[in-house]
Amino acid sequence: MTYDLVIFDCDGVLVDSEVISCRVHAETLTRHGYPITTEQVAERFLGRSGREARREIEAELGRAFADEFEAQLVADLLRSFADSLEPIPFINDALDAIAQPVCVASSGTPERISFALNRTGLYQRFAPNLFSAEQVANGKPAPDLFLHAARQMGVAPGRCVVVEDSVPGILGATAAGMAVLGFVGGSHCVPGMDARLSAAGAAQVFADMRQLPEIIR
Repeated sequence: MTYDLVIFDCDGVLVDSEVISCRVHAETLTRHGYPITTEQVAERFLGRSGREARREIEAELGRAFADEFEAQLVADLLRSFADSLEPIPFINDALDAIAQPVCVASSGTPERISFALNRTGLYQRFAPNLFSAEQVANGKPAPDLFLHAARQMGVAPGRCVVVEDSVPGILGATAAGMAVLGFVGGSHCVPGMDARLSAAGAAQVFADMRQLPEIIR
């Protein structure tokens, strides 16, 4: 079928940020009394919002993090993005060849989404259609964010195709009644990720953004 809207996740799909993000989260959590590795952060929280990850960890600890936790995390993350964040290879080629309207539906905060897209030169390709999990009650794997994005763009869910790199994202898009493609071309993707995304409901999995326009067509 022909789709009327392409919805992109941001981290790991537009920008190659997941390795950076998981490392910074692990370092910050460890400093605040919750020892965890980069790999463990990726396994547990990849694709989910920081708000929900924090809520889960605080419930496990039985206490709230210190007031400065969030500010330190954001500052360290944006500093690391400024130092080394790069766009996903060939994302500009893919966007040049996609005829449909596009938007972003990300578990990141609005500040993080804007910073990452500005840092990699992608902001103007999507602004102002940048939708964050902070705008809805429930983040991925709930369908709320995808349904919000479709509603704001004026497109029925069944006419949307989503590009995602995480199991929570695949599950959320599927629950929203949208077609979803799994992307495994980010530097964080490990062997077996393609099978996990397929099992979660991805209609097709691909590793090179140059394939995307033809897959959508």
